Amino acid sequence: MSATAGESKLRTVIRVTSGNFLEMFDFFLFGFYATHIAKAFFPTGSEFASLMLTFMTFGAGFLMRPLGAIFLGAYVDRIGRRQGLIVTLSIMALGTILIAFVPGYATIGALAPVLVLIGRLLQGFSAGVELGGVSVYLSEMATPGHKGFYVSWQSGSQQVAIMFAALIGYVLNWMLTPESISSWGWRIPFFIGCMIVPFLFVIRRSLEETQEFLNRPHRPTSSQIFASLAQNWRIVLLGMMLVVMTTVSFYAITVYTPTFGKTVLKLSETDALIVTFCVAISNLFWLPVMGAVSDRIGRKPVLLTFSLLTALTAYPVLVWLTGHPSFGNMLIALLWLSFLYGSYNGAMVVALTEIIPAAVRTAGFSLAYSLATALFGGFTPLISTWLIHVTGNQAAPGIWLDFAGLMGLIATLIVYRGSGTILQDRSSYARSVAAE
Repeated sequence: MSATAGESKLRTVIRVTSGNFLEMFDFFLFGFYATHIAKAFFPTGSEFASLMLTFMTFGAGFLMRPLGAIFLGAYVDRIGRRQGLIVTLSIMALGTILIAFVPGYATIGALAPVLVLIGRLLQGFSAGVELGGVSVYLSEMATPGHKGFYVSWQSGSQQVAIMFAALIGYVLNWMLTPESISSWGWRIPFFIGCMIVPFLFVIRRSLEETQEFLNRPHRPTSSQIFASLAQNWRIVLLGMMLVVMTTVSFYAITVYTPTFGKTVLKLSETDALIVTFCVAISNLFWLPVMGAVSDRIGRKPVLLTFSLLTALTAYPVLVWLTGHPSFGNMLIALLWLSFLYGSYNGAMVVALTEIIPAAVRTAGFSLAYSLATALFGGFTPLISTWLIHVTGNQAAPGIWLDFAGLMGLIATLIVYRGSGTILQDRSSYARSVAAE
């Protein structure tokens, strides 16, 4: 590959993932500032109840993801990758603007949490296909033998979003008093996200359609896509199981980390944000590295190794951390979990693009990913908070992580049977299109 071609690929990756960065930045802010949002929109007199209501609203966005995956995914598979990515960015921007500007409960009463919920639902509907659209675009523009490396940058852009959000949070904590942040300062990152939107629209409008999509002689209708999804439900289900390990781990070590550090370990918000920033850097390193490793040795060995390690070590690591809470120990524990997540996900995302039939690649990928996030990962902060409350065990979130690792292990063993051949129980329609 020439230097010019390499630069062109690099520019394309940046243009594709820049929109994904904004979508995920806006999506994560809600979890990052959960304690402040709870006070602004869900004042109940009980910190636990307010936080639970906030995380339920956070999780409600994930319940919209499967709908976004089905309807927007079918749109992307029918119309094209480029146009679909512009549409998802538009919907996400609307949700973010709504959350940023809604007055608090003290000003407009019960209408405030309702409007915030609507904003979350819009964000969830958009995010339902954003990750799939970006992953499929990257897989279709990747050079032969390097799909794992290229597709890993979909998740890589999320880590940049986390770093950016954590950095903003750190600066706010340095410049403002805790009272000011709780009162109005938490809105500043949302305003910043709103200001970035026009710039990213310009970037995404410059994208070209992928050559693989343009070369397909047949463009399935929405009804054909829905039918193929139904006929390939086993692949979608297995894909969902693969993603459970990724999405639970991701939301545990990023979105939930600031809350866990403050409410469970009793560390300062600044300490928790620094750990989150370091975790994002670690993720950003391991994702492309292990994506490239999976290009060399195959997806199966990577997926098996790191799902097993997660199932065996997540709970013991959190037992150790909660027994010896400190900034340094939290950093060590979270960097270990980051290593497990980044290594697994570096291989998992590209594997998911490979097991989904080409005719329904965006819709199928998005549906599998969205179901895993809606049913498992997105509710990780809520489930973790609830587990600690009902068991009295501060390390209880580790049990949830162990379960996620077990799901990934089982799915990998089923998908890659025997010699490592990918299981593809495709319908005759999907086979015919994939062969074109």
